[in-house]
Amino acid sequence: QVQLVESGGGLVQAGGSLRLSCAASGRTFSSRAMGWFRQAPGKEREFVAAISWSGGSTYYADSVKGRFTISRDNGKNTVYLQMNSLKPEDTAVYYCAARAYGGSYYVPLEYDYWGQGTQVTVSS
Repeated sequence: QVQLVESGGGLVQAGGSLRLSCAASGRTFSSRAMGWFRQAPGKEREFVAAISWSGGSTYYADSVKGRFTISRDNGKNTVYLQMNSLKPEDTAVYYCAARAYGGSYYVPLEYDYWGQGTQVTVSS
């Protein structure tokens, strides 16, 4: 079992930065790939970024590539999402998720544990 708690969301102006954190409990965290997804009102949940269990491989949605960076600290059981050059279209609830073993990095259904989400609002 893995429990995930996100933090770091808030209100920021366009062009600003935020750093999201996802604290995990459970012994399997360090062996699981982790992902960040987001969901805006009236839209489906979409992939943002993912990182392999070791941190050696990272994956990004085209819409955030070059602006967002995912990282993890297995010693602290935490995964991060550094978001720079934020745009109003980045406004959404951001969710941290733990991927089931061997599943796709990009598909929400392949993740079996989810946090409660943290709101990110970017004003223009």
